[in-house]
Amino acid sequence: MSNLFWGEWQDFPDYITDITRRIWEGRQIESLNRLYAPSIPVRTPMGVSRGNQGVIASTMATLAEFPDRALLAEDVIWSEAEGHYLSSHRILSTGTHLADGAFGAATGRRFAIRAIADCAARAGVIDDEWLLRDNGGLIRQLGGDPRSFARALIAREGGPEACTRPFTPEIDIAGPYAGRGNDNDWGARLADILTRIMAGDLAVIAQSYDRAANLFYPGAVEAFSHDGAERFWMGLRAAFPSARFAIHHVIGRADKVMPPRAALRWSLDGTHDGWGSFGPPTGARVHVMGATHGEFGPWGGVDGRHGWGLRREYTLFDETAIWKQIALHTGDT
Repeated sequence: MSNLFWGEWQDFPDYITDITRRIWEGRQIESLNRLYAPSIPVRTPMGVSRGNQGVIASTMATLAEFPDRALLAEDVIWSEAEGHYLSSHRILSTGTHLADGAFGAATGRRFAIRAIADCAARAGVIDDEWLLRDNGGLIRQLGGDPRSFARALIAREGGPEACTRPFTPEIDIAGPYAGRGNDNDWGARLADILTRIMAGDLAVIAQSYDRAANLFYPGAVEAFSHDGAERFWMGLRAAFPSARFAIHHVIGRADKVMPPRAALRWSLDGTHDGWGSFGPPTGARVHVMGATHGEFGPWGGVDGRHGWGLRREYTLFDETAIWKQIALHTGDT
């Protein structure tokens, strides 16, 4: 590791996890003026923004609503390319809904959800970001449901004509990071699995997942084994059968004393034209921003004995952003 990060951190994952802890638990929110570039583009399924001042405002609003919020680093899967480091940082986020805010009147309820933040950094500054948070899981744990939340959000933002549009490629902002990850067999393996699933080859699940796989999906859902993976991916693809699947970023790593891992950022872009996880088809144009982390182990294949299998899978997208796009099309607001 070079002195790109001034020698204050032992490596890039240490940099990512430590600045996250400083900002959130350490309340060093003002450090975002130094740690984030002034014109950073930040993309979430709910939209795109530019500038670190928006990040500061969002952080303060979240901490006001969830004062005990903690961001626990589960993993940092990273690569280096084109003068940047790119981290795919998986976070277990916990907290209590103690004040009124973006998620409604305070409920006093606890939550635990995951988020994945893809951040590009150089010279000690993060200057490009893609952020996915399991808002569906958060809303459910606060006693609501994502579809109703999306409809209420449209009304709160001034109705269909005035509300903020969810992210689509047409409103994206070009950032300084143009890399696509690294060239690694584990990244290529996970990319191949998802590509085959999205092409309708769901037999790849029994061929490539460990029979005892632990699976973590949107809505704070935990599932297991081949049937858990098949139900999730079938439900998603069935809802958008003609949508175009694309992988935008791939990282694979085989670090010492850790299982081989991979991180993907991907999308489904098309029409809600099928029966699946999002109810009856509506014809809505929908863009799904997704991310998947995978960990591999030495048991895989059809008989569970030959080859390496996917032992843990973490996939995220924001259900509320999908329901918002559907509601804006149908007028069900």
